[in-house]
Amino acid sequence: MAPAADRQGYWGPPTSTLEWCEENYAVSYYIAEFWNTVSNLIFILPPLYGAIQTHKDGLEKRYLAAYLCLTAVGLGSWCFHMTLKYEMQLLDELPMIYSCCVFVYCLYECFKYKNTVNYPLLFLLITYSFVVSIVYLNLKEPVFHQIMYGTLVSIIVLRSVYIVLWVYPWLRGLGYTSLTVFLMGFFLWNVDNIFCDKLRALREKMPPVVGAVTQFHAWWHILTGLGSYLHILLSLYTRTLFLKHRPKVKFVFGIWPILLVEPPKKL
Repeated sequence: MAPAADRQGYWGPPTSTLEWCEENYAVSYYIAEFWNTVSNLIFILPPLYGAIQTHKDGLEKRYLAAYLCLTAVGLGSWCFHMTLKYEMQLLDELPMIYSCCVFVYCLYECFKYKNTVNYPLLFLLITYSFVVSIVYLNLKEPVFHQIMYGTLVSIIVLRSVYIVLWVYPWLRGLGYTSLTVFLMGFFLWNVDNIFCDKLRALREKMPPVVGAVTQFHAWWHILTGLGSYLHILLSLYTRTLFLKHRPKVKFVFGIWPILLVEPPKKL
């Protein structure tokens, strides 16, 4: 990870166990990593809209929780990258675990009757979240968090692939787009970590606005935020199809996908 930048800012020296490749306080005295901060808007605004739409459509509260958990990740990540404080880092990283647990529950309960609760799975996911939180708070090792997060993502991917290959093949476009966008973000996350020194040297030769394009951790936020949002759409689309609703993906301004769900036709 990148060493602490030379510039001092409003929040003082970093106390987080991680720092990223963006130069600290290079854009604003009040925001430690400007681009890594504002790129979290994609985690915050679209899921809020999705939560409102889910409530209006009268859909199951687990999907309301999924959208709000994604928003919580964005808010936590905003606070972390804005301050580079350890407490804010936890607000970013722990909700990543909790939100994935919600995603797992939603995806594995897609084909159950309405108003049922899978208590064993719920207990398992709550226990997983609790154990990971306790261990991470004591261990303070980012690699542990990354492995635990990656485990949950792998479980989600396997279930998603099963659904689009053998249950609802016509959802392959949505499922594969979600996965591809997320993997692109993960690739850029690694590039940002491995080639940080070269990226910083390159940015010194570029105009600030052009150099912003090389902030690959910010691109990780944008791409994984979009990939996670599309995953919720896939999960919700699958669930509403099973319940005989009539889901439709529509694009706001021809760009941003949203899911509109009509109730089943009355016979």
